[in-house]
Amino acid sequence: MSLAPPGLHCLGGASYFLIVILVIFIAMPAYNIFFFGALFFLIGVFLASLNLKFWILIITLLIAGIFLFLRFFKKAKYLFWLTGLLFFVLVGSLYYVGDDLRFKNFRVPFDEKLSFSGVIADQPVFKSNYQEFVLKLNKPSRGKILVKLPLYPRFDYGDELKLKGLIKKPFPEGYERYLAKERVAGVLFLPEAELIGKNKDSKIKGALYALRGKIVVSFQKVLPSQEAAFLSGLTLGVRSEFSDEFKKAMSLSGTTHLVALSGYNITILAWAVMGIFGTLFKRRAAFILTIIFIIGFVLMAGASSSVVRAAIMGILVLLAREVGRIYDFRNAIIFAALAMVLENPKVLVFDVGFQLSFLALLGIIYLRPVIQKISKLKNEPGFLSWRDNLLTTASAQFAVAPLLIINFGVFSPTSLLANVIILETVPVAMALGFLVAFASFLSYHFSLIFSWLAFILLRFEILAIQFFAKFSIPISTNFSWSFAALYYILLIVLMFYVQRKNIHKA
Repeated sequence: MSLAPPGLHCLGGASYFLIVILVIFIAMPAYNIFFFGALFFLIGVFLASLNLKFWILIITLLIAGIFLFLRFFKKAKYLFWLTGLLFFVLVGSLYYVGDDLRFKNFRVPFDEKLSFSGVIADQPVFKSNYQEFVLKLNKPSRGKILVKLPLYPRFDYGDELKLKGLIKKPFPEGYERYLAKERVAGVLFLPEAELIGKNKDSKIKGALYALRGKIVVSFQKVLPSQEAAFLSGLTLGVRSEFSDEFKKAMSLSGTTHLVALSGYNITILAWAVMGIFGTLFKRRAAFILTIIFIIGFVLMAGASSSVVRAAIMGILVLLAREVGRIYDFRNAIIFAALAMVLENPKVLVFDVGFQLSFLALLGIIYLRPVIQKISKLKNEPGFLSWRDNLLTTASAQFAVAPLLIINFGVFSPTSLLANVIILETVPVAMALGFLVAFASFLSYHFSLIFSWLAFILLRFEILAIQFFAKFSIPISTNFSWSFAALYYILLIVLMFYVQRKNIHKA
């Protein structure tokens, strides 16, 4: 007896269905084929991430094929939306399922006190009283686990360890999903640990992590601890040296994004590096070296979602300029999202950093003109770019407000003013930070010159963060996802209304 759904044997209908899709897509411009195909694929991944029953999608697809075979739909426009949506949603769903099955095909000895070995797969994070890292297990086991050990002895990326302990499954469900996004299957607390080898992983990645460590140390040699930690965050995204009080101050003041290495930081870095290489090499060589530098910097900074997204879009900007093509933001952002989801489908739903990064960018591009029209602010930067910073911050904050409240329980309107005051000084502080790092490899006394200038800006930024943290007006409420969905629907309606109103005025 066949277990296949009855409609699966209707090969004629399915073939006609696929031919219709092909004909419709051939008739479309290439940039629309890519955009809608990628968008529907991401919708499929999103639905699969919510544990939808995939047979429903398959049956729906077959029914749509039968309808098309019977010529139930007449208009090509509606045919495209239906066939494209169902086909690419199905492909995205199946891609997520396949990836999830591969992830779950680990061999981790849960709830058994055993001896095993593995290699540290990422740079350890050092907290106030423990160190934490991801360990890639050696055969016969297979998979990754999160290990927490006392602060000493300190281990490093690429160290091979022999461990003895009890691996537990992550709990609760939210924590399990967060670790699954990092490809981590289990957790191990305070095991017996012995170092049995060094530099067992990627030599390039190890060298980049070592360079990052030297840069952080160079900041610590010439700056007070708080300023050195903040500069490490601005330039490299390193936050391990932040005190709990400063982390809380950044959260209350709405300035945590400054040390998240978003598009703002990467854009500053990319154009600065391109300018330097452009004066030393020919255009094509400068372009290639800049791309290599950005990729290396992303790996050195830990390749978080925000920095990867910013790097992909930054590279696309440089590529468009190099080949003389128009940079299309819509396709660039969907390409960045698609590339990241293809590498790891779980980031779409289970990575808050991924969501905040893309929503903030969408807010800056699409919501900013609406806010400008409603507020009737001039299309000019203003003194110290206050108007530009206000519009940018407001659009990004309104775009991510529900996610901030749901995930972190707080949102403060005073963050707008804090960012207006601080943002203009950040590029200069970053530039001075990189000069301090570069000079430190030549001479300690040489790096001191730049550190004095950097200290003035860093001290100002830290005082501003602490001031706005004290006078923040936090909005804290129990937002539900349904309320967040309604919020974004109303936001989209507002954008369309303002856009349509402006078209009629024109």
